[in-house]
Amino acid sequence: MEETTGIDLAPMLDFVLNLLIFFIITAVFVKELGFQVQRHGGSAGGPSTGKDTGSISVVVKASGDVIVDGRLVDVRAVRPNIVRLHAQKPDWGVMVTAEKNSESGLLVQVMDQIKQGGVDNISFGTSSR
Repeated sequence: MEETTGIDLAPMLDFVLNLLIFFIITAVFVKELGFQVQRHGGSAGGPSTGKDTGSISVVVKASGDVIVDGRLVDVRAVRPNIVRLHAQKPDWGVMVTAEKNSESGLLVQVMDQIKQGGVDNISFGTSSR
């Protein structure tokens, strides 16, 4: 009589089932962090000045300069300028335009300053300059 031997798959199936349960349970507790992005169809031209579009213009240059509503400001002065401009026009949002080679860390600092300034309506754009 020949005896056939085989691989017992029960331990492997138990292990795979335990992994599946583990990943299902941990996926429930994962909190995604992010922010809402509103895309506007605007023109393909350069950055807007914000005066005719109903938004405050913030431009982050590749050189590290930050321009708020046409004025060159330090990154720490973005929040006071946004607070002042938002108080004058509370229904306006902020349009942040970043040049192609601008630093992402500076862009995040600028966005943080805008959020701390009390503006939740932030739009984004890019410039090839």
